[in-house]
Amino acid sequence: MVRVYLVGFMGSGKSSAGKRIAALLGYDFTDLDALLENDAGISVTEIFSKYGEKWFRKKEREVLHRTANMTDYVIACGGGTPCYFDNMEFMKEAGITCYLEMEASQLASRLRSSGTKRPLIKDIPEAGLTPWIEKKLSERMKFYELADITVNGFSIDYSELAEKLLKYRKDNR
Repeated sequence: MVRVYLVGFMGSGKSSAGKRIAALLGYDFTDLDALLENDAGISVTEIFSKYGEKWFRKKEREVLHRTANMTDYVIACGGGTPCYFDNMEFMKEAGITCYLEMEASQLASRLRSSGTKRPLIKDIPEAGLTPWIEKKLSERMKFYELADITVNGFSIDYSELAEKLLKYRKDNR
C-alpha cells in the first residue's frame, strides 16, 4: 500500500512525470486537480472564477485526504497543495513525497510555452511572470523542501527516480 505524492511549482511537470513514474513502478496515476474537478463537476479555472481560491483550497484538502484510500498510486498534486492546512504533513504520513525542483526562469519558460492560462497567473503580464514565480517559489520553498525526495524537475532520470522511490519505501517501512 504505497502512495507517491509529487509536489512542486506549477509547470514543473508533475503530471507528465507522474505518468512515467507510475508506469515504471506498476502503479496507477492520478492528478489531484482531475479528482477535484470530477468531485466539483467543474474545471479548476471555473472553481477559481466562481468560488475563489479559499474555497478551492478547502475542497483540495478534502480530496487530498481521500487519497489515503488509494493503493499503489502516483498522485500529481497542485503547486500550492503542500502549502495549505496540514497537507504536506498528511502526504508524508500517507505516502512518499517527491519534490520536482526547478528554477523560476525554467518554470516561466514552460508556463509561457504551455499555451494554457492557469488561474493564478492568468492576469500576470509576460514580463512579470518570472518575478512573480520567484516570489511565490520563495514563499512555498519551506513546504517543498519537506519532501522525502528531491529531484531536478528539468532533467529527470525516471528509472533512477523509480529506484529511489522503491529504496525509500524499503528503508522506511
